[in-house]
Amino acid sequence: MIRKMLVIAATAMVMVQGSAFAQETIKLGLINFDAGPFAVFAPFVKDGATLAVETLNAQGGALGRKYELVTQYHSGAPATAIAAATRLAEQQGVSFIAGLSSSSTSLALSPKLSAMNVLFLDSTAASDDLTGKNCQKNYFRVGLNDTTFINGVRALLKDSGTKSWDLFMGDYALGHDYAKRFTALVQENGGTVQKTLFVSPSVADVGSYISQLLVKPADGLMVLAPGTAGIVLAKQQQPFGLFAKYKSVFSVFSTNETIIAAQGDATAGMLTPQSYFWSMPGARNAAFVKAFEARFNRKPTFVDADTYLSFELLNQAILKAKSTDVAAVRTALAGLKAATIAGDVEMRAADHQLLRSLVITQATKVGDGKGDLTLKSVESMAKISPELNTECKM
Repeated sequence: MIRKMLVIAATAMVMVQGSAFAQETIKLGLINFDAGPFAVFAPFVKDGATLAVETLNAQGGALGRKYELVTQYHSGAPATAIAAATRLAEQQGVSFIAGLSSSSTSLALSPKLSAMNVLFLDSTAASDDLTGKNCQKNYFRVGLNDTTFINGVRALLKDSGTKSWDLFMGDYALGHDYAKRFTALVQENGGTVQKTLFVSPSVADVGSYISQLLVKPADGLMVLAPGTAGIVLAKQQQPFGLFAKYKSVFSVFSTNETIIAAQGDATAGMLTPQSYFWSMPGARNAAFVKAFEARFNRKPTFVDADTYLSFELLNQAILKAKSTDVAAVRTALAGLKAATIAGDVEMRAADHQLLRSLVITQATKVGDGKGDLTLKSVESMAKISPELNTECKM
């Protein structure tokens, strides 16, 4: 009798252990902002990640295991980003992270990744340095870098024929960098920059800057006002008809699907390069858009899509590696070529920059003070991809 009971107990233990093993998940970390001007993107990051995990699990997960999404919010400062990633790695057992990150937070976080034994697939930070002089072996950029955006603007500038320009730029490192780059593009095309205004993204009243632009405006206006700063500028310029005084209005990060509802029709006509738009061609993207609309009752934004793309690529790397070991997945991800919702892409092995197409969108009026975006063109990977930065040494 005692022997029989021991056998039953041992069998039960094996069954419990086997069940626990079968149910063990692959944890996917998501870092997200809950404060600051970029926090406007946080809900879209969350939705893109949520659908990615749900879709991958519906397809069977990977290696006989399902995925589990684990989220850490932080204030958007570099130190809090490091703390959030550390909590995911040390307290939650996460080896793979994606999510919302500015260039400053990514530059602070990327050197810490190896010690954490974590891979970070970054879909939002654009600084060239992240895949240039500050590249790291555990850092992969899924989004576009600054040079790619500038390559998109170069095509717009050439097609516009506009020669004189005013610049309204965010007063931080990225804004100053873009001002220099755009000025160089204008000069390459035989044009001139008349005014360059640098404005803090946190300024609530930009009336004095609008007044300066209204004095003898140039033929073209270039704007870099990210997140809520783009909403502030769009709404406050509207009573003065500032944008309408320019033949061409270009932007980077200043109007998109995440903020167009708040901007209304104030940005109508503005042309903007971005990484993704829901009406991009391809059966894979069409299926993604259909699933996204069914789940969230709206079209996906570029933020939703790029977050989804991060996990889509990670899943393909895990399947290729046949392992969740960080080193094995890193090797599989470097050089990975894949069909994705954004078309055919390649994760360049030498610097971990994803090579992909870029889209040009245009803001339009849709009546009753409402605005929307339309897809103007898709610029090919071959046309806009950045050259390899030889400063990257992994």
